[in-house]
Amino acid sequence: MTVKDLQKAMRQNIRDYGMYIALIIIMAIFTIATKGIFISSRNIANLLNQTGYIAVLAVGMTLVIIIRHIDLSVGFLSGFLGAIAAVALVNWHFNVWLALLLVLVLGILAGLLTALPVAKLGIPSFVASLAGWLIYRGALLMVTSSTGTIIIPDKIFNAIGNAYIPDIMPAGTTFLHGLHKLTLLIGLLAIVWFIFREIGARKSKQAYNFEVPPADMFVLKLVFMAIVLGLITWVLAGYNGMSWTVVIMIAVVLIFDYIAKQTVLGRHIYAVGGNPEAAELSGISVKKITFMVFGAMGLLTALSGILFASRLQSATPTGGTLFELDCIAAAYIGGVSAAGGVGKITGSLVGALVYMSLMNGMNLMGTDISLQYVIRGAVLAAAVIFDVTTRKVRR
Repeated sequence: MTVKDLQKAMRQNIRDYGMYIALIIIMAIFTIATKGIFISSRNIANLLNQTGYIAVLAVGMTLVIIIRHIDLSVGFLSGFLGAIAAVALVNWHFNVWLALLLVLVLGILAGLLTALPVAKLGIPSFVASLAGWLIYRGALLMVTSSTGTIIIPDKIFNAIGNAYIPDIMPAGTTFLHGLHKLTLLIGLLAIVWFIFREIGARKSKQAYNFEVPPADMFVLKLVFMAIVLGLITWVLAGYNGMSWTVVIMIAVVLIFDYIAKQTVLGRHIYAVGGNPEAAELSGISVKKITFMVFGAMGLLTALSGILFASRLQSATPTGGTLFELDCIAAAYIGGVSAAGGVGKITGSLVGALVYMSLMNGMNLMGTDISLQYVIRGAVLAAAVIFDVTTRKVRR
């Protein structure tokens, strides 16, 4: 493979590779700037736990943006549903599983409620969700007005955001001493699964005469991703292993990635985002897809609220503040297009990692909070500019 071949492959796949390059650069800069603290096992575990509730929201927001809409209500809806979970456990004395089910159902209903004026009346989603933003902000303040912060004592609920998966060997085992064996095994299986999935996808494209990257470029990609997954696994195994938050985050990404890529519903979602009028004429119900996507957004918002409240072990009057902007930024950094019809679920995860790595690294360096907001805004603007310019190049 020549340098020209590499440059050509990068130009053709810049949307896919750009976010990975950005993540590597950000991590390298902060690792050097913090003298290795950023890449330590403890900080990476903390970073992934912080990323969990934003990544879950970013998955749903990616689907919403793909169908050419936006949902500004998810931030305070997340905080409100987290507070409902706290009230159900503390004041109503609900069983923890019943409380979780209640919150998830309420999340779906809230998503459908946001979709109602959008799908039925044609009201712009920006306006409909902005109304939700105000309503859920007020609802959160009302729920927490009498007590302020609600402390959650339930151990099972708090384990969702703070505990780690158990190991398959006792802590004192001399084999790979000091490392979490189950995490290493999961990482190894993930690498094998990724390689076989990519090979299968490549063969499937070749069978239909679709264009695929050169073989050496494809092998280079597999080797690179295997090394990245291996390093992340090794770092996590050095500090308690994978948390339940990471397990939930990965499960959400895998499930929704499968739905988006392998199901009729997923193809309909992209068709609606690409051209709603053509999709309607071809027999796809745009209204039904809108309800489904916003319902999924509500479900993931509820899950995000659970993860956040569990991590804090409490519900606060400020819960969910700016979550909507964080997940929108993560979705755009992950490659979703403002024009609709383009975006990947896995990209939303990488976008969330890029965005949260930026915040985590700046906090470790003691960067002034005002400058942090400026940098975060600049990164979001750069992501949108990147989207527009790459679409013009493709044309």
